Amino acid sequence: MIKRQITKRIKDLQKGFPVLAITGPRQSGKTTLIKNIFPKYEYFNLENPTLLALVENDPAGFLNQHNSHVILDEVQRIPILLSYIQSIVDEHKVMGDFIISGSENLLLSEKINQSLAGRAAYINLLPLSNLELANTHKLKSSMYQQIFTGNFPAIYDRPVSPVDYYDAYLSTYVERDLKQISNITNLSLFRKFLALLAGRVGQLLNTSSLASDVGVTAMTIESWISILEASYIVFRLRPYHHNFGKRHIKSSKLYFADTGLVCRLLGIVASSTLHGHYLIGGLFENMIILEIKKYLQNTGDHSQLFFFRDSNGNEVDLIIDHGDKITPVEIKSSATFSPDFLKGITYWQKLTGKNDPGLIVYNGSESLHSQAYSIDKWDSLKYLSTPFSH
Repeated sequence: MIKRQITKRIKDLQKGFPVLAITGPRQSGKTTLIKNIFPKYEYFNLENPTLLALVENDPAGFLNQHNSHVILDEVQRIPILLSYIQSIVDEHKVMGDFIISGSENLLLSEKINQSLAGRAAYINLLPLSNLELANTHKLKSSMYQQIFTGNFPAIYDRPVSPVDYYDAYLSTYVERDLKQISNITNLSLFRKFLALLAGRVGQLLNTSSLASDVGVTAMTIESWISILEASYIVFRLRPYHHNFGKRHIKSSKLYFADTGLVCRLLGIVASSTLHGHYLIGGLFENMIILEIKKYLQNTGDHSQLFFFRDSNGNEVDLIIDHGDKITPVEIKSSATFSPDFLKGITYWQKLTGKNDPGLIVYNGSESLHSQAYSIDKWDSLKYLSTPFSH
């Protein structure tokens, strides 16, 4: 098993909360991680049809028999369990007594807010980080290979090609999971929407344009994106707003929780295709932003991520708001460093009147500027967190 960086955070939170709620994309490694951290806990998977029927018929009776040191996987299948868990933890007052997990953020978080507010720590587990892969010598030898392969644990645990894996993943998600969390009936149209959305990775989200291309309403597109967010397939990067006295873009950008999944949706079947691909800039940007997002979540860093763009086209790919300082980040897939890479950061520093150091991440061979970060030595990407860690 590849050691997960988030393990320490989970153990720390266990000391202060009676319930740990661990969510994330399907097959991101939640079950393996939970069993590894809590080997002596009773484990129940509510996707087991027999167990599901048993618990649905008598949730109180089930929890009367299993009311301490319990793992409940895919708990969103029986949301009423959370109300019973509330009563138990209020009576027992034992920290880390229940571990609950699920692949559906929306359903689970709503019930947690209603039943377990103040009692549950909420943890999101994304697929493997490049740091975790590098530490176990499983990071791919090139940036193109890593983007194409993606970071889901199963790809590194068994002999399966990325194409076969993501085909199966998409079939499972579209044909099974969607039926559980939505009333989408036209699955072929939804698959078309997924492919078109992948083609817009890293771009400003325009639901009207997407709706026209798919052949549905903008309201439907917004609903479908919300479903993807709820099941951790995509996430939004929102624009940074401040009273700078100029018009600024209000639309979000959209990124996927795994670049391998994007490649499959785009019909890419080999990493060599990515050389010169029209979307390589967006894919590289997706990977870097996702790696920073993983680092923050895995370490419990509450810094927030945004991007900046104004109506004149001035932009910064990523803004990391630490609360006490801000780090502007430029992300370039080019292999050659250019002084133009500094343009966005320089504009940002002039606009804000602050000289907080920025960060440039590019696919080159040397760090030719004090703010530039080269990833030519591919395993050095594991140090990506250094410039903005506290």
